[in-house]
Amino acid sequence: MDDKLKEKCAVFGVYGDNLDVSRLTFYGLFALQHRGQEASGIATSNGETIHYHKDIGLVTHVYSEDDIKKLKGHIAIGHNLYSNTKVADCDHAQPVIRRNRSKRTEINFALVHNGNIPSLVALQEFLDDKGIEFAHLNDSELMATAINCYVNDGLSLADSVENAYPLFTGVFSILVMDKENLVAIRDRCGVRPLSLGTIGDNGYVISSETCAFQTSGAESLREIEPGEMLVINQDGITAKQLASSDLKMDIFEFVYFSRPDSVLLGKSVYEVRKNGGKKLAEEYPLDVDMVVAVPDTATPAAIGYSQALGIPVEWALVKNRYIHRTFIQPDQHTREMGVRMKLNPLNAIINGKKIALIDDSIVRGTTSKQIIKTLFEAGATEVHFLVSSPPVKYPDFYGIDTPKQDKLIAATKSVKEIEEYLGATSLYYLSIEGLLASTELDPNYFSTSCFTGEYPVDLLGRAGEVRVVS
Repeated sequence: MDDKLKEKCAVFGVYGDNLDVSRLTFYGLFALQHRGQEASGIATSNGETIHYHKDIGLVTHVYSEDDIKKLKGHIAIGHNLYSNTKVADCDHAQPVIRRNRSKRTEINFALVHNGNIPSLVALQEFLDDKGIEFAHLNDSELMATAINCYVNDGLSLADSVENAYPLFTGVFSILVMDKENLVAIRDRCGVRPLSLGTIGDNGYVISSETCAFQTSGAESLREIEPGEMLVINQDGITAKQLASSDLKMDIFEFVYFSRPDSVLLGKSVYEVRKNGGKKLAEEYPLDVDMVVAVPDTATPAAIGYSQALGIPVEWALVKNRYIHRTFIQPDQHTREMGVRMKLNPLNAIINGKKIALIDDSIVRGTTSKQIIKTLFEAGATEVHFLVSSPPVKYPDFYGIDTPKQDKLIAATKSVKEIEEYLGATSLYYLSIEGLLASTELDPNYFSTSCFTGEYPVDLLGRAGEVRVVS
């Protein structure tokens, strides 16, 4: 949808003898498809050789049965990619592969990354000192190249990752594998999620979200700590703290990104979203005939709002799940037609009714405007728009695709002006206090940068791209 922020990536990894690691990784990536839809890739090791396959498209399109069978081994890592420009080829699809300096046909390791490095200066200066060309490398490729410098100098994969870690001045949940080791690292703030699970006899799974554990038959064990490195090999699992932990998970993981059947920081994403709806009911109890969710991520909040006020929730907007996302369309008219194709109103339910329309966020406002117009055209007498998060006023630099700040409607308009633009009867946003309270966790555990402009990981040279919004 045009009014949604886009998570850029998902990572998944498996280690274990007697496991069909490539197939398990396929299942895991399938469960994480919502975090990236442009490209996918898997790398595996059988202890002697690293094989990989990657291509543009959805998980079910990228891999054939033959591809999965060819990816043999006891270690696998996988990646789903979302790009803010349409991917034309798999040049930047992951895993990132890095080769031996003297034996160019031999692969040293493969790497997958969820997150973003706002400032690449430290990495570029390091590679420049090594005489390595980096002009066409993205942040994930720069990190892999830095690690490879140490691997080519004879260090182990774990020691190479540890040495390169201080150069990663940003946000990252990363998996790296060579022929014998699976290594996981997370930035010191843990902005993007990463969890550890167990599978089979002495097997391990690592995933961006716990929802992929169920799909792959794994059991959740714990979250990888911010600043922690895990090394998994034939000797078992070893943990080492590479940086002091300062947990600041992105609150948008609870608001929108994560699947409702995932667990973050010990909390059900579904329950937190439902709590958000209850908090909306506390802050803005309305006299309406029905509650309607913008499908699908706003559904738990709509249920919470409905339960708190005793107002029936109706499935009044039917979603066509086989339409391409509207934000990639080339012009506004086509975008609006995409919304009409994607969401169809049930006129008989809507006609003559006062509606509380619930969504989880507003970004540009164009899709929200079209949905409200659709409800009025279907006969609604009032459409009160309630949002289960605060106004999005600031861009993200941590691995989410957000528009430039001047394209964020809340950065340029007041709530009343947004209400008028949308054509809603009224507009209400959940307060930042209400959102944080809905998690039932310490508010200091979260990054709320999109709402507050307070960035826990230094933006360094990109700080000038942000202006303060009242």
